[in-house]
Amino acid sequence: MTLNRPERLNAFDERMQDELAALWRHLRHDDGVRAVVLTGNGDKAFCVGIDRTDIPVDTEFDPFTYEDPGRRIGPKTQGLWKPVVAAVNGMACGGAFYLLGESDIVVAAEHATFFDPHVTYAMTAAFEPIALGGRMPFGEIVRMTLMGAHERMTAHSALRAGLVSEVVAGAELMGTAQHLAAVIATQPPTSVQATLRTLWAARNLTPEQATSLGNVFLQLGTSARALEEGQDTFANQPRAKWRLR
Repeated sequence: MTLNRPERLNAFDERMQDELAALWRHLRHDDGVRAVVLTGNGDKAFCVGIDRTDIPVDTEFDPFTYEDPGRRIGPKTQGLWKPVVAAVNGMACGGAFYLLGESDIVVAAEHATFFDPHVTYAMTAAFEPIALGGRMPFGEIVRMTLMGAHERMTAHSALRAGLVSEVVAGAELMGTAQHLAAVIATQPPTSVQATLRTLWAARNLTPEQATSLGNVFLQLGTSARALEEGQDTFANQPRAKWRLR
C-alpha cells in the first residue's frame, strides 16, 4: 500500500481517509493477503498528517461533537489483524502516528525524521502520542510532543526509542520491508493472526489478565490439524534460513 499524494507530502484528506478505511476492511477478508507493506510515495515524506488545506478556514471547533479525522485510517481500528510492515521513507509527523502506531513492524530509511508539531500550532497533541504509548518510553513521547516543530527525531534516535525496529539505507528500505512481509506471509496465517491479536490485546492488561486472554486466543488459533502440520514441518522439513539482525 502506498500513500499517493506526494505533492502534499502524502498528507491525508477526506478522500484518503475513506480509501484507507475501505482498503483495510477489504484486506481483512482477502485470504490471498497475508501481510502488508505500507509506505509513502517519494523519498521526502511517509506522511505529514492531515492536509490542513483540506480544512475550511471558517470551520468552528465544537468539542461536544468533534470527530477525530484520523480515527478511521489505522489498520487495527478497522479490525485488520494481518501484519503491517511500515516503511518510513522520509518525514513522519502528526497524524502519521495513527498509521505507525497501528503498524506491527516499522522500518525506517536513514534520512527519515519524526516529530509532532501540534502544540507549536496551538493544538493539543492527544490521539497521536497516545497511539505511540505502547512503543516509546513516556519521557520520549513527552519530549517529542512538547518540543513540537522545534525538534525532530532522526531514524537512529527513533530506533533507540523503540519507535522503529530497523534503520537501513534509503535504497534498501523497500527491499527490507518486503523481505519481512514475505517471510511472515510464509507462516501459517491463523497462527500469525492469533498471535498478533493476542499481543495487541495484552498491551493494556495486567500480566495475569494477558495470560488468561492468551489461553483464549491459543484455543482459537490452534487446532489438532495445525499441531500435526507443525510437527511434520519440524520433523521432516529443512530448518528455516535465518538472518542475524
